[in-house]
Amino acid sequence: MVVSEVVPVREARVMRTRGTRTGPRTVVTVVVAAVVAVVVTAAVGVAAGSTTAVVVTPESIVLGAPRLLSAAVPPDGDRPGETAAPWVWPTGAREVVRGWEQPSDEYAAGHRGIDVAAPVGTTAVAVADGTVTFAGPVAGRGVVTIDHGGGLVSTLDSVDPAVTAGATVAQGDTVGTVAAGHCPATAPCLHLGARVDGRYVDPLPYLPSADWPVLLPESAWQG
Repeated sequence: MVVSEVVPVREARVMRTRGTRTGPRTVVTVVVAAVVAVVVTAAVGVAAGSTTAVVVTPESIVLGAPRLLSAAVPPDGDRPGETAAPWVWPTGAREVVRGWEQPSDEYAAGHRGIDVAAPVGTTAVAVADGTVTFAGPVAGRGVVTIDHGGGLVSTLDSVDPAVTAGATVAQGDTVGTVAAGHCPATAPCLHLGARVDGRYVDPLPYLPSADWPVLLPESAWQG
């Protein structure tokens, strides 16, 4: 089942320029049209058996929005929480500051995971039972990788590891603390990645529902 939610725009400000008669009515019309388009698209997806849930925020339907987040959702009956113990959020927080961005191919640019808001020093825990396969620096940042069995692997970046490779961990066990490196200093976070049989996938469907994401302009990110 596809769930689609629309967050209404709280306000729309109009700046008039000489020779331009754009007013509130025009802005409202544009915003309503954008919302209707999203709702219609979601409805078509439901009818066609689509498995994509679209997250719409006020910023995503006004001019100059930086990003629209979407998350692929497994078909009914295939959600991790229905067939196995669901993951837990690695820091307890459910605020996503940057979502999954599907790369066009294996080596193309993208965002292979999600970034969860978390101050430096926050305790990071194992999202599920598993075995630590790596704990150490990668490109100058601390990373912890856990094999959960069945080809499913999670990765936490950037962290100061509190575990070593080979350790067995249970869901919720401390594996480190959030460190600086992956996100801008103005928006510290913990990056959570997921792989299935070596292929990167969106980790969001493995987690309990997220809070509405905070969208940051592209200029705020270090790459």
